[in-house]
Amino acid sequence: MRSIAAVAFVNVCMILAAAATSAIAGPPPGEGWLSLFNGKDLTGWKVPEGDNGHWKVADGVIDYDAQSEAKGSKDLWTEKSFSNFVLHIDWRIKETKGGPAKVPIILPDGSYKKDENGRRVTVSRPNADSGILLRPKVQANIWCWPVGSGEVWSYRLDSNMPPEVRAGATPKVRADNPVGQWNTFVITMKGDRMTVVLNGKTVVDNLELPGVAPSGPIGLQHHGGINKKTGKWSTSSSLMQFREIYIKELK
Repeated sequence: MRSIAAVAFVNVCMILAAAATSAIAGPPPGEGWLSLFNGKDLTGWKVPEGDNGHWKVADGVIDYDAQSEAKGSKDLWTEKSFSNFVLHIDWRIKETKGGPAKVPIILPDGSYKKDENGRRVTVSRPNADSGILLRPKVQANIWCWPVGSGEVWSYRLDSNMPPEVRAGATPKVRADNPVGQWNTFVITMKGDRMTVVLNGKTVVDNLELPGVAPSGPIGLQHHGGINKKTGKWSTSSSLMQFREIYIKELK
């Protein structure tokens, strides 16, 4: 039989382990961090006009059900714009809807894998889609594709971009946690360069962004939703939650 002290020690270890995998409950280490989300309401954010409560705060996180009723942009944006910064944000795909999707396999150079007939090779898997919007044309993708999150879609697909840019916009490694679990992005924007670290792994490293705007607000992306005519969910719906959003502006 274990002693009371031994049982107490095990319980303490379990509590510490649980705490290590939960929210960081404050800014990352170091000075200069500014909170972009107070955990209570959407102060500092521009809720889409006509949204009707689909972007909301629940249990201390920003919760989105992919059903915004806004007529224009359905994305959630900060009121303030930023230029050079490090952004820390936790995100979680709550669930996937609409059945499996046929998603392509992206090669390290940013192109799609094709078969001997030149057709894209796809795999069937549950999917979701969202992203962290950083500038016009720039976002760190969030999804369930085999390549992993952090990809910079618009630059990878831009045929006018140099090959090294398109390859650099492609994640070097898939670092996503399973659907339902929390993930952490640390995104650095400095000049025309972008680095994305996902769950401690660098997935996009010092990517050059030719023609990128010098500043802009930060957005949480709406994607997909329910088809009003059929009542069916898109396979790329953004059933998302966000928390622990901090920014450190760089000079």
